[in-house]
Amino acid sequence: MANAVVFGFQISAIIRIRDALAFATHSFFHENEFRLIHTPIITTSDCEGAGEMFRVTTGKKIDYAADFFGRQAFLTVSGQLQLETCACAVGDVYTFGPSFRAEHSHTSRHLAEFWMVEPEIVDADIQDVMNWAEAYVKYMSQWLIDKCCDDMELMADKGCIDRLRMVASTPFERISYTEAVKILEEAVKGGKKFDNKVEWGIDLASEHERFLTENEFQKPVIVYNYPKGIKAFYMRLNDDSKTVAAMDVLVPKVGELIGGSQREERYEVIKERILEMGLPLKPYEWYLDLRRFGTVKHSGFGLGFEQCCCLRPALTTLETLFPSQDTQEEQICN
Repeated sequence: MANAVVFGFQISAIIRIRDALAFATHSFFHENEFRLIHTPIITTSDCEGAGEMFRVTTGKKIDYAADFFGRQAFLTVSGQLQLETCACAVGDVYTFGPSFRAEHSHTSRHLAEFWMVEPEIVDADIQDVMNWAEAYVKYMSQWLIDKCCDDMELMADKGCIDRLRMVASTPFERISYTEAVKILEEAVKGGKKFDNKVEWGIDLASEHERFLTENEFQKPVIVYNYPKGIKAFYMRLNDDSKTVAAMDVLVPKVGELIGGSQREERYEVIKERILEMGLPLKPYEWYLDLRRFGTVKHSGFGLGFEQCCCLRPALTTLETLFPSQDTQEEQICN
């Protein structure tokens, strides 16, 4: 019974922390003159190009021509593509809403439904978006230090407040993906064992990200210029034609917290990237029009809100942060 009472206190604290972080998110973007955009939940385009999407249908048999929308429709994985349209019209924008991923994962760190914070910034390159991402994480950390210390003291991890102070006050390390791989390779040569192989071209695993933040630098790290083969089609191709202007913000105890990039503004280049990934052009014609008829340099990032909450009390499972949320092995709540 005592354990149940403590657990109840923690859940109440988590709800208050989540509420505070949501309020802080809107405060940060409004203070910086971003416009809130509500992007569609039902879409016909796959933003990430990975195909891990939930289909929306009203039919008992698969016949998209006779379906409600007359073609395939999905639950959104991201509002980014729609945000880019709005950013080109009204300036800096952001969205904060539900996202869905049909990713086959049985870990406690993946959700089928979660909330995403996604800003899109005009006249911004990869350096600018790294600056914005760092500023946002520091703002959120300081907000909790100022307003939620009592709730965080109820968490099992008693070091979370000190970690927040470190994140809020310490400049983030910035290294290229190539430099990150070299560091990991040197660690392997020195006897460090990873479950996942380290070589140029891999998508860094959580153990690699945590090694960089907790062992090598002992603070948040921003890794940038990733291989194009492991990133989405909309990320700007670098001059070496091997990497893209993408960045990830990595933090201790969590790993990747934010993923972002400078967007590809060149029509022929992005069209070729879509085809390279085996995606059909038709669902993206409206998106390509932004390049076909002129655009501006712009960048953005996405943050999984539950991951953001995870950084603060350093809980180990995402579903703890969203008690009614769904993982692959759980039933949908009625």
